Amino acid sequence: MTGKPFRFYDNRLKYLTFVNTTNEKWRISERIAEELRHLNITPPALRVFDAGMGDATVLSNTMRSMHQRFPNVPFYLAGKEISLEDLRLSLDKMPDRLVEHPASVIVMTNLFYSEAPWLSPKNPAARENLVWKSVALDGQSSIGFQEQLRDLDPFLVENWQVTSSSKTGNPLYAKPAVLVIYRKDHDFILDNIIPKAGFEQAEYDLVLASQPWRARTEASLKARTVLAPLAKSLAPRGRMFVVQSAGGDPGEEIVNSVWPDVSLFPVNRYHLVTALKSELGEEADRYDFTIPADGDALLSYRMHTLPEEVGPSIGTSTLAAAWNAATYVGQIEDELLANVQDYSKQYEITAEVLHRYGGLWFNDEVFTISRKR
Repeated sequence: MTGKPFRFYDNRLKYLTFVNTTNEKWRISERIAEELRHLNITPPALRVFDAGMGDATVLSNTMRSMHQRFPNVPFYLAGKEISLEDLRLSLDKMPDRLVEHPASVIVMTNLFYSEAPWLSPKNPAARENLVWKSVALDGQSSIGFQEQLRDLDPFLVENWQVTSSSKTGNPLYAKPAVLVIYRKDHDFILDNIIPKAGFEQAEYDLVLASQPWRARTEASLKARTVLAPLAKSLAPRGRMFVVQSAGGDPGEEIVNSVWPDVSLFPVNRYHLVTALKSELGEEADRYDFTIPADGDALLSYRMHTLPEEVGPSIGTSTLAAAWNAATYVGQIEDELLANVQDYSKQYEITAEVLHRYGGLWFNDEVFTISRKR
């Protein structure tokens, strides 16, 4: 990685600290659960694509909500994730889901946004070298499923390697790979749902796009590389749920107190929808774009703190977690952070904001795109 651009979200310590000290993923999962009542699914399965699975907290919570609403419907769940560490965390969450909802097919891939929904690389050479592995899990217990999934680690280490773009620093797959998981005792029921290599089908009832880009990337690039391919992967009457950071919160105040000239979230939901319509061209008429007003669009979440932790004297660990959360959400690069010489000053700023608001909270914004009948 020497000499190449550093991406803030490749820092595992920052990511894991943020995930475990805020309730963002809980709040997103709750909002997605509300979307399920709008779905119009058709046989043979409810099809969901997670465009950036991360550690699968959102996906596994969504699967719980799906089971509650559709207990007898087979599930097809596909997720894009290029990080080996996140893939391991994701697999750890699947055994319990397979016990509760045995008629499930779970697919994980490291392909690009323009490829992953169809499980097929666009480049002919990459398509020829696609690594495809189907795993039929034996037994009926979560511990048995967990042991079999952990046995896949050598396969994952070999095939989930990444290289880095010399221009952007973005990770690129070294080998295109697809992993398909299902229960062997349900293979008959799932036969026409289990994907086969070379059979390219998207047609998703629900697409989840939660923070799938760098906030300060231009709207046109986000539309071309992420939103347009995902929109085209929707089934008729399918819905795409999009979440991104919005700012206008105490976290943004902390960051802008240190870097006042940095515009943290210059591309809002209106910019994205306008860019997507332009990218789709005449095809835009095939979609409905639901852009809620501010009150309905905003999804607020908090950093976990006890009341006594935001008292007259705030502990160093709380200040460090708050500073990490604010700079993580603000997507501040390590290069800028390295130029901060006096962390005591930044902690003073953080403490002042925590006292003023009684804690730390952030705003995401959401909108939906649905394909017409």
